[in-house]
Amino acid sequence: MAATAASSFSAAASAAARRSSPSHLRLLARRHLPFSSTVSFSAAAPPAAAASFGWEDALRVAADDRRGDESDLSGYFRKVDTCNRGMDKKGVFVEFMVEDQVVGYIHQGFVEHLRDFPDVFTIASGSNGNNNVEHVTLHSSLRTPDERTNAVGSVIRSLGDLIPGIRNELYPITSSYGMPVYFSLERAAAPFFGIKAYGVHMNGYVEKESQKFLWIAKRSDTKQTFPGMLDHLVAGGLPYGISCEENVIKECEEEAGIPRSISSNATSVGAISYMDIEGFRYKRDVLFCYDLKLPPDFVPNNEDGEVDSFRLIPVPHAANIIRRTHFFKPNCNLVIIDFLFRHGYHVYKPRLPWLPKAAAKLEERG
Repeated sequence: MAATAASSFSAAASAAARRSSPSHLRLLARRHLPFSSTVSFSAAAPPAAAASFGWEDALRVAADDRRGDESDLSGYFRKVDTCNRGMDKKGVFVEFMVEDQVVGYIHQGFVEHLRDFPDVFTIASGSNGNNNVEHVTLHSSLRTPDERTNAVGSVIRSLGDLIPGIRNELYPITSSYGMPVYFSLERAAAPFFGIKAYGVHMNGYVEKESQKFLWIAKRSDTKQTFPGMLDHLVAGGLPYGISCEENVIKECEEEAGIPRSISSNATSVGAISYMDIEGFRYKRDVLFCYDLKLPPDFVPNNEDGEVDSFRLIPVPHAANIIRRTHFFKPNCNLVIIDFLFRHGYHVYKPRLPWLPKAAAKLEERG
C-alpha cells in the first residue's frame, strides 16, 4: 500500500514538475493557430491583437508605382521562406505512428506532457538502454477510430492552454490524403502532433476592360488567428467527411455569399504545401487551390462574421502588397503568388530570362 502511494505521489510530482518546467511555461505563453464532432472542447486562448493597418494603408502601398520593383522576385521568396521556417529543428521531433504508419511528428518536449496519459499514448524508448524517445503511438487498447478520437480529445481538453485556439473542428488523420482514417483530431492540436492538415483556398477574380482584378478580404478583428489581416475571397480548413469541391461551395456561401450556381464553376488549379516549425508546433499544411471567375457586377457579402470587408483591386496591386508588406495572412501569399505565375503576372518582359529559375525555386520550396 505504502509503495503504491509513494509511486502515485512520485508520478504526480513528476507531472507537476513537467507542467511547471520552462518548456511548459514557454508553450503556455504562445498564442497562435487555431475543427466539429461529438467531442467538445472549450476555447481557452484569447484572440490575438488585431492588425494595425487599414484598407487605406494597403491600397496606398498597392498603387505606388514609383518603386520600380515589378521584376524583383525577392519579395516573393521572402514570403515562401516565412512559411517554411525551422527546418533545422526537425531533429528534435519524433515520429507519431498509428497502425505502423507515420501520421505525424511530435516535439520531444511535448512528448513529456503526453507521459501523463499512459492509457492513451505509448512512448517507445531506445533499445540500447537510454531514455531517448524513438516514436509515439496510441495505446493498443484503442482499436477503433471513435475510441481513438474520444481518447485523444479527452487529452486535448486536459492540456488546456497548452493547445490554444480550439474551434471544435476535427481533421481526419491518415497516412496520406484519401487513405483510411485512423481517427480525427481537433484542428488546433494538429501542429502539436505534426499532422498533415488540408485546406481549400480560392482566388476570386473578375475581368474588366481586358484587366484582371482580385477580390481581397480583410479578416475580422475578432478572429482568433491573424485578425485584421488580408485574405483570399474564400478559404477554410478541410474538415472530416466533406470533399474539397463541396467545402469550396460551402465556404463560398458562408464567407462571401456566393451562390452554388456560381461557386460550382470554381476550377481546381493544383495544390501548395509548406512545412513550418515554431516551438512545439510542426505545421505540415497542404492547400488545395481554386480559381473562380466571377461576374463583373458581383459583390461579395460575408455571412459568418469572419470577414470585416472586401475590396476589388487590380492583380498587379495585389502583387505589390505581397512584395512590399506583411499585410496578407502568410499562407495566402503563397496561393496568390501561384495565381500570379499562372496568370502571367510573375515578371515583366525585360526580366523574362528569370522566369524558369524563379519558377523552379518556388517549386523546390513547395
